[in-house]
Amino acid sequence: MSERIVVVGFGPVASRLVDELLPAVRSGLVQLLVVGQEPEAAYNRVMVAELGVGRTTAEALAMADASDLEADGVEVRLGVKVKRIDRARQNVVLSDGNSEHYDRLVFATGSRPVIPNLTGLNPDPSQPVLPPGVTALRDLRDAAVLRSAVAEGKRVVVLGGGVLGLETALAASEEGAQTTVVHNGPFPLGRSIDRGSGSVLTNSLRAGGVRMAGNARSTGVETAGPGGSFSALLLDDGSAIDGDLLVLSCGVRPRIELADGCGLPTATGILVDHHLRTYHEPHMFAIGDCAEVRCPDAACVDCRTAGGPSGLVGPGWRQAEWLAEYLVVLARDGQEAADAVEALPTEKPGVIVLKARGINLAVAGDNQADPWDEELLEAGAASGRPRRQISQWADPEHARYVKMTTRGGVLEGLVAVGMPRTAAELVVLFERASELPADRSLLLRLDGPDQLESGATSNDPQRTVCRCAGVSAAGISESVLEGCSTVGEVSKATRAGTGCGGCHEDIKGIIEKHFQAAVA
Repeated sequence: MSERIVVVGFGPVASRLVDELLPAVRSGLVQLLVVGQEPEAAYNRVMVAELGVGRTTAEALAMADASDLEADGVEVRLGVKVKRIDRARQNVVLSDGNSEHYDRLVFATGSRPVIPNLTGLNPDPSQPVLPPGVTALRDLRDAAVLRSAVAEGKRVVVLGGGVLGLETALAASEEGAQTTVVHNGPFPLGRSIDRGSGSVLTNSLRAGGVRMAGNARSTGVETAGPGGSFSALLLDDGSAIDGDLLVLSCGVRPRIELADGCGLPTATGILVDHHLRTYHEPHMFAIGDCAEVRCPDAACVDCRTAGGPSGLVGPGWRQAEWLAEYLVVLARDGQEAADAVEALPTEKPGVIVLKARGINLAVAGDNQADPWDEELLEAGAASGRPRRQISQWADPEHARYVKMTTRGGVLEGLVAVGMPRTAAELVVLFERASELPADRSLLLRLDGPDQLESGATSNDPQRTVCRCAGVSAAGISESVLEGCSTVGEVSKATRAGTGCGGCHEDIKGIIEKHFQAAVA
């Protein structure tokens, strides 16, 4: 008898899990039910801002087709919520009145936007109430609101200085809107970058037409009369920033209320072990933004410093692919064989990339220490580890900045602004834990005029181009040799570029390089 798997949530990570399970569904090994709260099947939520400024279409964002899945034997319920989970009977109770049994249940509930506690907003996490003209830019309806404002050249205020907020503000400004970014601290991305790169980034954003309001604490939202649309963001110094649309970009929180409601242990996310199994319920799993991999073994070294969910699509996809294999082995060969499956590899530290027209930023690891901060440089040396070393270069006039933090020659942290080739090489070195050249200035020369004129770039075919899907330059080149001639065709063949979209220019460069060589 086939096992019945119920997937709660139908976002990008759930979509990848369903794709990986399709062969088992077609063969009758498993029955699969997917429950999605939104009326649409899975789409690329990371690219919603691009949709909101008119640079892509809803069709291009689509990651699944409900009718195609149903033709393959998958049950798809859209526009339906899971109200509660009955662990004793192994049932999910749905908002349409139905109750569905499961043998295995997968939480893929993702995350919800953080609504700040401001006067004029109701931040209730289960049902926030936002006045007209205020959006969290999370779904297709939010994108339509932004699209209307940008098309009319209205004033857009973005609250939050994270990557999504900055990319939204830049794109909206480039497409004709008047944009302002409001954030705490002296510079955006304050938790990830240092003061030097923050100053260069701020100046680059201003040069891109974005007004920056730093060290600003918002207190409330003003509307044009009771029930009216957003008109201004109020600050604690008594001032106000006028606008026609307020975009809330204040981060996200994992959606764990269903797991909480049925008594599963949670922290920031739903707690799971290295087989993505929830505590005390080995037939229940969690993946993506809602999953916090932190096993119950207190002696586990990997889990001592484990953080909450990364919020990135790449790790979620890798979890989905691993879990699909585990569930298939479990259904086909039983628990003993599934337990023999190698545990999910520990996720490496993430790389933050901000790419916009005229701005390139990459940051990873710890980059807070200054070259003259002896206390931070010596941290960890008492345990026998080598002393940290800092290499730093700044050219504020031309909006360029690079900082490398190494220990024993190995890169532990980096931040690069306005140096795309140097940044790409540093990211490769960071991900591979490779040793830097003794003369660090060699890396800076990658963005020198002689290199730019010759079009020089990393020729390593094994370098990762798409970090979200884990696709190498060789994989992309192979798809081009097989006939792919556009970014969309490469994405369809390899999945490269289907995540954050930050690698689209790199994919385009590989395609152009191939055709230039063919012409020559």
